[in-house]
Amino acid sequence: MAFDRLIKAIADKQNPTVAGLDPKLAYIPDYIKEQAFEKYGKTLEGAAEALLVYNKGLIDELYDIVPAVKPQAAYYEMYGWQGVKALAETIRYAKSKGLFVITDGKRNDIGTTMEAYANAHLGTTEVQGEEIEAFGADALTVNGYLGTDGVAPVTKVCQGTDKGMFILVKTSNPSSGEVQNQQLEGDETVYLHMGMLCEQWGKELVGRYGYSGVGAVVGATYPEQLTELRKELKHTFFLVPGYGAQGGTADDIGGAFDSNGLGAIVNSSRGIMCAWQKEENLPPQDYAKAARREALKMKELLLDVTGEIKLP
Repeated sequence: MAFDRLIKAIADKQNPTVAGLDPKLAYIPDYIKEQAFEKYGKTLEGAAEALLVYNKGLIDELYDIVPAVKPQAAYYEMYGWQGVKALAETIRYAKSKGLFVITDGKRNDIGTTMEAYANAHLGTTEVQGEEIEAFGADALTVNGYLGTDGVAPVTKVCQGTDKGMFILVKTSNPSSGEVQNQQLEGDETVYLHMGMLCEQWGKELVGRYGYSGVGAVVGATYPEQLTELRKELKHTFFLVPGYGAQGGTADDIGGAFDSNGLGAIVNSSRGIMCAWQKEENLPPQDYAKAARREALKMKELLLDVTGEIKLP
């Protein structure tokens, strides 16, 4: 199963970090933008070229220390089809370096429409009898609030392509509780019910390490809920956003991991990508080396929490 590959990479690198690739022009050193705009003008093509060059530089410095990257689709879509092309090329480049790629698209629909999303991001597209991979990510974030109708099409694609998904369960944003913390019957919350559905949806996708291909997004900004959900969701792997810029710390996420130091991968986007902007007198050309230093620092903080990461 897809998450077996991710889990093995986490253990091999002793690092439960996923580096978010959410580029904006404001994050990119001027010299990269100047070269891109000289080539393509101040256009969407120029912006997309700057994004891609920036991403490749980050990947070159991170691929040997982090197991995964997570491009957020919106940051590419805002630059039109040119940005979406940069997303596809970023995914291909990351995979060529052996990285596990999680596309953060939070897709949500039903039936053939959701199947189209799943095929686009995880599977293949049929073109006159030829099956072609459009984006080729290893996992996709999915909004599960349309229920099984919106998840089953993705599950079907995952079964046939060795891919996975992360369902929104308890998200890191401040207002998530307006819906997710609501009580259902008894003491069960909406987020816990969604988590239990992840367990159900993933029954046919359990891998060799005990986790299924249906993971859950659970924010670092809610440590109590992280701990609660880890205890309840024995077969559900967590994607943990909210670390760093959103306020989550290594100490907040200890409850996300199992006794082997597995069970979760923690995202940092701006903290790693923009590390170069925080170092005084750093040549802009060293932006990726600053990202590497930040990723190594995050790795050590997380290992203080998990201890040695062991395969069961």
